[in-house]
Amino acid sequence: MILGAGAVTALLVLGFFLFASIVTREPADANPHADGIVVLTGEGRRIAEGARLLDEGRAQRMLISGVFHKTGKKELIEISGLPADKFDCCVDIGYAALDTVGNASETRNWAQSRGYDSLIVVTASYHMPRSLAELSLAMPATALIPHPVVPTNFAPSRWWLNPSVTRTLVSEYFKFLPTVAHLAITRLLHARPQSSVAEAPDESRSPMPKIF
Repeated sequence: MILGAGAVTALLVLGFFLFASIVTREPADANPHADGIVVLTGEGRRIAEGARLLDEGRAQRMLISGVFHKTGKKELIEISGLPADKFDCCVDIGYAALDTVGNASETRNWAQSRGYDSLIVVTASYHMPRSLAELSLAMPATALIPHPVVPTNFAPSRWWLNPSVTRTLVSEYFKFLPTVAHLAITRLLHARPQSSVAEAPDESRSPMPKIF
């Protein structure tokens, strides 16, 4: 029993360091395109980055999900850096979501109302794995393209020397674990049995994103 507990602890610690090394890494340059963009609110850079993608024509519209109820359109325009006419034309504001599960529900409703089958997801790098898992649970047939934003205080190395960053990573990791377990169980329960002569699935066509 002691050996089993030790093995579980070792796996959790190993998993945490893998998680931390991935979400503190500067993302590779990308050229994403999709039907829509969804920004999950938090640090101001998320909205500005989503707005940049929208302005470059990477998608038709953008949803800012989970906006604080006292934050008005004028403030969001300033944060986004978009011209007012571009914002009015192509940005939707979501006030309903209070957490990541709410973000997923709000995003699903928005995407369905617009008939969107693919979304660029913009959120903080440490929040991206859990966001993709929740979005995949809410809208499994939608292609999700992660576009993480690394917070300015997240150093790509020696993050453990910053207690605030370490606390954020530990908290997010333990929120992520039950969500990804829920996603794995859901996928397993809904997996179709395949015959031995069935064609191998084409991974490039799968709408489900890789969490890591």
